Amino acid sequence: MQEKIKVGFQAFTSDGSEEFGAVRVVSPDGRPELVIYVENAGDFTVPLSAVDSVQSEKVILNCAKLDRRLRHAIGHAHDAEKPGA
Repeated sequence: MQEKIKVGFQAFTSDGSEEFGAVRVVSPDGRPELVIYVENAGDFTVPLSAVDSVQSEKVILNCAKLDRRLRHAIGHAHDAEKPGA
């Protein structure tokens, strides 16, 4: 990882161009994971092994390494947004 992950960094998937959430906690209780808030879905725990890269205050996650529930939440992160708002 090129940059140290910090609270507030935006979260993206490696196959998507739109952010879906943000980092809330880094290494809770020393565990190798992140807690990421996903818009319209809440907090999810993500293993550090799922992080592809960190750059420009963005955390890029490998979608193939995320659990099904989190992938579903990411796919619906922007459902509540109104077009043109």
